[in-house]
Amino acid sequence: MNYRGRFAPSPTGHLHFGSLVAAVGSWLCARHAGGEWLLRVEDIDPPREMPGSAESILAALPAFGLVVDAPPLFQSRRIAAYDVAFEQLKAADLVFPCWCSRNDLAGGLHLDGQCLAPPAEGRAPAWRLRVPDIELTFDDVLQGPQTQNLRLAAGDFVIRRVEGYYAYQLACVVDDAFQGITQVVRGNDLLDSTARQIFLQRCLGLPTPGYLHLPLALDGEGRKLSKSERAHPVDPTDPLPSLRRALEFLDLPASPLARDPANLLAHALSYFRPERLPHCSERAAA
Repeated sequence: MNYRGRFAPSPTGHLHFGSLVAAVGSWLCARHAGGEWLLRVEDIDPPREMPGSAESILAALPAFGLVVDAPPLFQSRRIAAYDVAFEQLKAADLVFPCWCSRNDLAGGLHLDGQCLAPPAEGRAPAWRLRVPDIELTFDDVLQGPQTQNLRLAAGDFVIRRVEGYYAYQLACVVDDAFQGITQVVRGNDLLDSTARQIFLQRCLGLPTPGYLHLPLALDGEGRKLSKSERAHPVDPTDPLPSLRRALEFLDLPASPLARDPANLLAHALSYFRPERLPHCSERAAA
């Protein structure tokens, strides 16, 4: 199968440095493999979305030389596909409704494939996936072999929320398969989600792509950059400084002679090898 990678931002703000690193890293992996680079807008959590941010991100990427090979996929337009996957899990008795509150679970309540709270009249339940006691292993290109006891680490996790919105884990798995993604390149903050996604792929009979988790960009106080007050948007009207910083963050040469993003990326691509990316799980942004 030909290589297919993707960048999948959530429209919760403008493109910032941490997101730019993920976009550049995934673009480089796709171009190095001679494959396609796709875009997915993960807009299935309306309360967290910032109006206009999806349009802002879509407009910013080409300014940094990051041109996609197909029209972007919007998850908000894919609800019917998630409905089909949910009904498939439901028919196989792999999900159950749950009325347990966060306070119930924070107080030490442990689920075991069924809800322990009585149904709440007039209140819709969340739906959780039944998770067995299994050790799930996979190899990450940068972070190496990974093992996670899914029941201990995640338990019976939510795939459809009380509000009716589908959870990230289900939507991500369905759309990676739909777009034919062969390798997921993303930030290391999502490494912990990978075992859940692989388990969901198995439940739904979907293929499992390869995974490569890039170092997470942190601010000077060790906080995830997207959560930091210093996570200012990168400037698409002056892309070269931020693009050079992103390449340097990935230990790639940022040619001082390049006068436009396309030439700067082409120069970095000529040196690029996925296995030479920094293997650390996080590092401070310059």
